[in-house]
Amino acid sequence: MHIVAIAGSLRTGSLNRQLAEEAQRIVAELEPDARFTILDWSDVPIFNQDIEHPAPEAVARVRAEVLAADGVWFFTPEYNHFFPGPLKNLLDWLSRPVGPKQGQVLDSKPAAVSGISAGGTGTAVAQDHLVTLISFLNMRVMNKPRLTVPNGFTKVHDGVLELGDSLPYLERQAQAFIEFIR
Repeated sequence: MHIVAIAGSLRTGSLNRQLAEEAQRIVAELEPDARFTILDWSDVPIFNQDIEHPAPEAVARVRAEVLAADGVWFFTPEYNHFFPGPLKNLLDWLSRPVGPKQGQVLDSKPAAVSGISAGGTGTAVAQDHLVTLISFLNMRVMNKPRLTVPNGFTKVHDGVLELGDSLPYLERQAQAFIEFIR
C-alpha cells in the first residue's frame, strides 16, 4: 500500500506538514509494509495552458507520484475560510488529462482530509471546500472520520507539533484510511 500525503502549506515547518509527518509515523506502526510519502510539490508552476503540453518536469513528476499511489491524504490549513491557493493550483494541474490515452491522475483515488490551523474552528470550512473540489474530480472521499485540529499554535513546543489530546483522533483516521484504501 502506498499513501501520498499532500501538505497544503509549502512553509518549512508548517503545522500541516508536521501533522502529515505524524500521520506517516502512525501509518508505519499500523501497517509496516505501507509506503507513506509526503509529496514535494514546491516547484510546481502556476497553471498556464501555454505551458501545459508538454507538462513541465515538476508537474510530470507529481502526476507520476500521485498516479502510483493507492490513496491520497490531504493536510490543509485554512486561509480566509478556504484551502490555500497554491493547493488549488496543484489540483488544477492534477485534474488535467495527461494525454489522449490517459485522463487525470486523481480519478477514483481514495482520499482522506485532515488539517490544523491557528483558529478556533480548525480547518472544517476549508476541508468542506476541498472535499467539494476533489469529489468533483471523482476522488473517492473518506468523509468520516475527518480531523480538524483548532488552536494549533497552542500545540507547538519549541517549534514542534505535539498533538496531545488530538493524537487518538489522528490514529483513528489513519486506521480508517488504511481500511478504506483496501
